[in-house]
Amino acid sequence: MEGTTAIAVGPPTRDHDSENFPVASLLLPRAARAKVLAFYGVVRTADDIADSASLTAEEKLRRLDALEATLDVTLADVGTDEARAMLSAFRQDATQRRYADWAELEAYCSRSAEPVGRMLLRLHGESAAAYRASDALCTALQILNHLQDLVPDRDTLDRIYLPEPWIALAGGESAFFATDNPRRRAVLDAALDRVEATLNVAAPLPRLLRSRLRHQSAVTLGLAWKLLGRLRAADPVHSRVALDRSDFASAFAALVFRPPSDAAVVRAQVARAKSSFARGMAVLKGERRRALFAVYGFCRAVDDIADAAMPLAEKRRFLAEWRGKLATPDCALSVELAWACREFALPVSECAAMIAGMETDAEGRVRLPDETALDLYCRRVAGSVGAMAVRIFGAPEAEGFGLALGRTFQLVNILRDAEEDAAIDRVYVPRSLLDRHGVATDDAAAIVAHPGFVACCEALARQALEGFAEADADLARHDSRALKPAKVMMWGYRRLLDRMLSRGFKAPRERARLTAAERFRMALVAMAPA
Repeated sequence: MEGTTAIAVGPPTRDHDSENFPVASLLLPRAARAKVLAFYGVVRTADDIADSASLTAEEKLRRLDALEATLDVTLADVGTDEARAMLSAFRQDATQRRYADWAELEAYCSRSAEPVGRMLLRLHGESAAAYRASDALCTALQILNHLQDLVPDRDTLDRIYLPEPWIALAGGESAFFATDNPRRRAVLDAALDRVEATLNVAAPLPRLLRSRLRHQSAVTLGLAWKLLGRLRAADPVHSRVALDRSDFASAFAALVFRPPSDAAVVRAQVARAKSSFARGMAVLKGERRRALFAVYGFCRAVDDIADAAMPLAEKRRFLAEWRGKLATPDCALSVELAWACREFALPVSECAAMIAGMETDAEGRVRLPDETALDLYCRRVAGSVGAMAVRIFGAPEAEGFGLALGRTFQLVNILRDAEEDAAIDRVYVPRSLLDRHGVATDDAAAIVAHPGFVACCEALARQALEGFAEADADLARHDSRALKPAKVMMWGYRRLLDRMLSRGFKAPRERARLTAAERFRMALVAMAPA
């Protein structure tokens, strides 16, 4: 490193032991560690140059050019190509302070972070089959660091990596960084959803590796999931969110276990969601439960995209990516979904239908012209789930039952969420029904406050009641034992509908919820023998 001393800004701001994630841990072979540390020394010098608050952009570029001229000597056969790629990212840091969209941020990460993984894979003689997962892990780590450092990056470098259109959804840059801005949380959560999706791609990495690098990758993945959870629970604008020694200790201790399978990754995600739908899934065992977890995880993922606080163009892009995943699975969740489709003959067209329904929601403003449009929407976002679920339950002949019950459940959702949906300019009560009851306004808030909206809700509630009655009758024609999960969910949804009917639909309406006792009852019924 002697050749870089005159180029460096000063002593390194960090060493390899103080980085957020393992750099050259003792899990790596001694010879490899020495080469990794040499690479790290060059990259740390370059990063410190790019992040210097005292150097001009021109001086940063001059020093980075000078550093690049030393690579063939300082690194020899260790990662010179990867270091050059990273230097191009550090040059970008010297001049670019804001980002236009998520794709631009990912492109930056492809040069600022992914080369580290590629260097490690090559150094350990690993196959190119691990590149995709390694790239995803490196990108996820980089974005987690950016979210950790939102405030210091802005305050010291006037640099913000979270794309400007995302920040605009919280009121703009000044408002985003204001202490008491409640809209910031939704934007941060949307960004963390994207990190979680990227970690889903990275999930198989330890299972793809054969060298000792697999141990370090497993620890790093575990720490990434922990930091993701910390950032979901805390606000990095209020104070820096970081891992502690206990996190590192538990990540290293987890090495006594085999790396989690794709099914385990999806199962953990479903558990974190804490959905009442999980009580219906609890009825199932073994591969049937695994398949339903995959379907639920997929539905949750695309629904989160549609509802996320991110620009419309980003929502369209990420939903389009999911269409691609249906054809070419590339992450733990899409691989599990593909397995479920094969194992239980689930039509991939039903997954595509769900995405089409979410594309409707993603547009932001939703108005349905008539009941035909309502039926189509319910068919896509709920009927698709019903059609897949009955196959997983072991009653494929009950597809009609699943489709009809899905529509009934969605009507209950629409009634329960009317105010929340109106707050984001979505109205699922069709215009034809609104007109029938004198609700002439097209303003979402005014629609749900209009006296005529009560009659609209009562009409949809009657349809839901009829749907439950038809489902009860239809159950007698099918395998009641196999459809027990559906019966558990029917009980919960019917309780919600009964609660709304007993309260009435006059504004203001309180959101109907199941009580703790009711949720416990569902769990008991789910666990009881059929």
